[in-house]
Amino acid sequence: MSFIDQVIQSAQAMSGWEAVATLLGLAYLYLAIKESIWAWPCAFVSTLIYTVIFWEGQLPLQSVLNAYYLAMAVYGFWLWRRPKSEEYSVAIHRLSFRWHLVLIGSGLVISILLADYLQAAHSSKMPYLDAGVMVFSVLTTILMARKVLENWLYWIAVDGAAIFLYAQTGFYFTTVLMAVYIVMVIIGFFEWRQIYRQVPAASLNTP
Repeated sequence: MSFIDQVIQSAQAMSGWEAVATLLGLAYLYLAIKESIWAWPCAFVSTLIYTVIFWEGQLPLQSVLNAYYLAMAVYGFWLWRRPKSEEYSVAIHRLSFRWHLVLIGSGLVISILLADYLQAAHSSKMPYLDAGVMVFSVLTTILMARKVLENWLYWIAVDGAAIFLYAQTGFYFTTVLMAVYIVMVIIGFFEWRQIYRQVPAASLNTP
């Protein structure tokens, strides 16, 4: 069976709820690119569905990740609803190189520790990739909620790793979905960068 046939078969096997979650996930990413607060309600419903689907499908780690996304959707909505005129409102900004080193280093250490546990427990087909995708998804979602410009670059790496993970574990439709995400993420980076460049440097608080 060819890869395309496997993708079609996977799409046909999707439940109605999975299809809804997929569409809402795409809507979330599109609205996030546009800095629309409605991105977060879409994310909340999508991840709520995925939390149940992955739990019933005996993928507890992915279920936990989506439960985390639920909390981040609430946090993101609260953060983005602040008027831009408020002192603590969130604007698109960049992180220093030092902060990126801290994030990447911490993410790698946590990923390795989690992967070692998964490998010892025999609970994942690809423990290191599985753990890495989860950990850096968590970190990158925080960056997106905080409107850090580089979050889109992290998503390119995370979604790229997820493509390999899902392809190797038989989730072919999700593999194609991740490829679509990468295209949208690249668009998101350039749109946010354009907005960032229009904001006076003095008004940006970069950690």
